[in-house]
Amino acid sequence: MKQMFIGGRWLSARDGRSLPVVSPADGEAFEQIPLASAHEVDLAVQAARAALDGPWGRMNATERGRILMNIGQAVLANEEELAQLEARDTGKPLATARNDIKVLARYFEFYGSAADKVHGETIPFLAGHQVSLVREPLGVTAHIIPWNYPAQMLGRTVVPALAMGNGTVLKPAEDTPLSALRVAEIAAAAGLPDGALNVITGLGEEAGAALAAHPGIDFVSFTGSNEVGTLVQQAAAKNAVKCVLELGGKSPQIVFEDVDAERAVPIIVRAIIQNAGQTCTAGSRLLVQRSIYDGFVAKVAEAFSKVRVGTPAMDKDCGPVMNPAQLRRVQRYIDEARAAGVPVLAEGTIEPGVPSTGYYVKPTLFGPVPREHALAREEVFGPVLAVMPFDDEADAIRLANGTDYGLLAAVWTENAGRLHRVAKAVKAGQVFMNCYGAGGGVELPFGGTKRSGHGREKGLLALEELSTTKTLVHYHG
Repeated sequence: MKQMFIGGRWLSARDGRSLPVVSPADGEAFEQIPLASAHEVDLAVQAARAALDGPWGRMNATERGRILMNIGQAVLANEEELAQLEARDTGKPLATARNDIKVLARYFEFYGSAADKVHGETIPFLAGHQVSLVREPLGVTAHIIPWNYPAQMLGRTVVPALAMGNGTVLKPAEDTPLSALRVAEIAAAAGLPDGALNVITGLGEEAGAALAAHPGIDFVSFTGSNEVGTLVQQAAAKNAVKCVLELGGKSPQIVFEDVDAERAVPIIVRAIIQNAGQTCTAGSRLLVQRSIYDGFVAKVAEAFSKVRVGTPAMDKDCGPVMNPAQLRRVQRYIDEARAAGVPVLAEGTIEPGVPSTGYYVKPTLFGPVPREHALAREEVFGPVLAVMPFDDEADAIRLANGTDYGLLAAVWTENAGRLHRVAKAVKAGQVFMNCYGAGGGVELPFGGTKRSGHGREKGLLALEELSTTKTLVHYHG
């Protein structure tokens, strides 16, 4: 059985409770993890605070950066081991898992090299005074991450926090905790001081809730559902600390009549089948100008029908969904849409030989989907693409903005003026123009609007989110 990593030590739960880790590929348990309680959460917060008061807190930015870059190199040295672990934990194809580990290493490289580039300011003030604005760590930061991209999410949330000198406590999803535990071990061997990174395992409603509400936490980041995000924000508010929330999306791909179809079609299909559609940034709505609707959608359907689903080792286009609850959720949306008479334009294929006990679902293309239908408005979080026609630019913008979410969007047109007008009008944290996704996008500030959450991760803006300022006023006469 695995143990938690707290203060540089491996610990089991004090009460001895544990939980099986199940492979989505075959539904079989292959590992056990401890179920942390409030006791272990408190130990982890204390360890992070001790690191701030000890060797980690005394390091300068250059020293911190060197350690992070060393960890990045160690991640690459263990790339295949981590990829195999990630694929088994999540069910995703090996090629996808290998890319995730490369992106994780990139987070360590990017923020390691940025650690000593965070500067303060001097502020003109009254005669006889000198005023400086310095940037400091927040303290102990909590990171509650989901099961869809465990390695990447560790990089996205924890690494910039470490770059700014915070002590960190990570709570990975109970479905996919193994890469986080292994990375913690790698980080310690690469020189990260004890307590700078602590990893607790367990259930969200127990360990995650205790972590978000702990009075010793100075910041909380959470990625997941709107319902849980609301609870996390309420817990943070009671301790008067800020949080960054990323709560999903219903991202539109807006295709105008002058689209470069040869370039757009494979990217559009990839944007919804990536990670079996279990991606907050999945391009789950395809909005196509009515004048080209039939011809363009036929090309998408042809490409969609070639999608193959298999085990991680088969390395097909996508793998299973994460767990039985996720399988029921995705299948419910598909079944209800069929029952309502929404046309099915194409389906992918589940490869022969996949275990019958795994959590496999056929990727499905629906269209035209009525604008008021659940597929047009709600996040399915699976490989389900909803196609809808629009009439003109104004109609496209209205349709794109017609959900509660605002995370990503894409605009496809060869008209430069239209490209920028629509990109500006769409309510989303990121808008891609004649492209989508950007392969990890470590350098690109990321976050949502509306019910997709608030705050920014990735890029240099993450260093601002994960730090605070102090104003120093010196009277020298």
